[in-house]
Order: sequence, then structure tokens, then C-alpha cells
Amino acid sequence: MIRKVQTEDAEAIAAIYNHYIAQTTITFETEPVSTEEMKRRILSINRNYPYWIYEEKGEIAGYCYAHQWKEKEAYQCTAETTIYIKPEYTGKGIGKKMMLHLINSCRERNLHTLIACITYPNEASMHLHEQLGFQLVSHFHEVGRKFDQWLDVCDYELHL
Repeated sequence: MIRKVQTEDAEAIAAIYNHYIAQTTITFETEPVSTEEMKRRILSINRNYPYWIYEEKGEIAGYCYAHQWKEKEAYQCTAETTIYIKPEYTGKGIGKKMMLHLINSCRERNLHTLIACITYPNEASMHLHEQLGFQLVSHFHEVGRKFDQWLDVCDYELHL
């Protein structure tokens, strides 16, 4: 079931995100995020953008949201998307369901363009976004460093 985020979800969201911080290059963050910090982020994002939870049998299996892409006023109709799925729930179609829900929510808010910033390579995320109609618009080489390796970033966009 997809539902709106609540601050009470912060601990479960932080646990999912902290797995990706500690174990992958999917996020460029390098230090774990506390439950309190995650609550702050939820409140900040949820004020102006959609933020969704996927819950299955009372367990949070994933989350997604849109957030401000750039600070300047002219970018107000563009948002960046973020999605994380608990590892044991990947490959089950949850990501696609959540992203479709997020895209529709963004459309309802009269957003015009969505940007997905994806660490390269991240085949699963790249494939998901391509399935949803996002198109590759940039590839930045060696812009991040984590686990003693240089990392690339690809930007995908979707016009709503």
C-alpha cells in the first residue's frame, strides 16, 4: 500500500537509507543519518512536495519523494525525484508503482519537469526511469568519490 509519509516513519526510513549509505555508492552521503535528522528532512520536504511510503504487512518497504531541484525562483516547476527500496523488496515492482504514484502527484501539483540524478552505474534505477519515460540528458564523469573510487552521475528528465 502506498501512503503519505508521517514523521513516525523517520526511524524506518533512516534505516533503509543508512543501508545505502554504508553499503553502496547509490548515495554520495558517507555518514549515517539519525532518526532526528530524517524527521527534519521529512518535515522540510513534505511542506511543499509529495513524499510517499510503500508499506507491506505493516513494514515500510520503501519511500519516494520529490524535492526542490534548484533554489532560484525560475526553477519552481522542476523537482528532483528520490526513491529507495529496502533491499529485500527490490525486484518486485514496488519501485515502479511508487514512481508512477509520485509522477502523478507531481503532475497534480503542476510541476513541469522531473529530474532523476542517478549514480552511474546503477542499472536498476536507470532501467526503472527509462521504463517510466525519463530520458538521459547528462553524464558527469568522476564528480563524486566514495569507497576510494571516482563516481559518475547521470541526469534523467521527464516532462509532465
